[in-house]
Amino acid sequence: MTPLLFGPPSRRLFGLFHAADSARVSDTAVLLCPPMGHEALRSHRFYRLLALRLARAGMPVLRFDPYGTGDSPGDDEDGELDGWRRDIASAHRELAARSGASRIVWFGARMGATLALQAAAMAEPRIARLVLWEPVLDGPAYLEELREKHVSELELSHSLPDPGWRRSLRVDPGAFSDEAFGFALSSVLRAQIAALTPPSGRVLGDGVELVTLAKPEDARTRQWMTVQASRGTVRHVPLAHPLIWTSNPSPGNEMVPAEALQRVMAEIHE
Repeated sequence: MTPLLFGPPSRRLFGLFHAADSARVSDTAVLLCPPMGHEALRSHRFYRLLALRLARAGMPVLRFDPYGTGDSPGDDEDGELDGWRRDIASAHRELAARSGASRIVWFGARMGATLALQAAAMAEPRIARLVLWEPVLDGPAYLEELREKHVSELELSHSLPDPGWRRSLRVDPGAFSDEAFGFALSSVLRAQIAALTPPSGRVLGDGVELVTLAKPEDARTRQWMTVQASRGTVRHVPLAHPLIWTSNPSPGNEMVPAEALQRVMAEIHE
């Protein structure tokens, strides 16, 4: 791994470049787009192991922290979707320059998948494949899930939880909306997430492959991909796994589910 700072002086980003195994160099490089907030922490080890395995298979990899997250400059309150999309495009250019690869694949999970989908059109050079793991397609439902899970974590962390938290959650739509698991959610970011809906038109240009992985019961993603199937090269893969994005690791809630890691590797490497 090579740590690096890249991007314009006003918006530097921290990244880790994984050079490919010299004995297995491929013409494909991979950009890993992380989720936001607690989900980024929850999936950190998954992303690290994925990068290591891809590099050993001959593919150079770049993983990075968008502005205001992780080890990149900026604060939680600076995070917003427009800027994060530009960060993905910046990371893509950095990976293309460092790897010299003729083919670049993007992988993203949760909000990282959503942002990768939105940023794909601005990628230069053009990407070859987009692999999305459980993209956030319903912004209002996602914000409501964050509120509910935030209160659940508060209750777990206190021996005597306050019943008023649940009352506030039921009657006040604004309660627990400015923070999720210790990560600030600015009013700008909340408004941007609330506006997220499944894209209705064609989302990628000619020649760009789209693969989604989602739980078998995720009807929204499956239905959206059915519509996309008439507009390009797309494939939907049902993927059951025990990873819970919105809670800490625990029995039955693995940090790196083997079946998920293997499936993601296969979809990137294919």
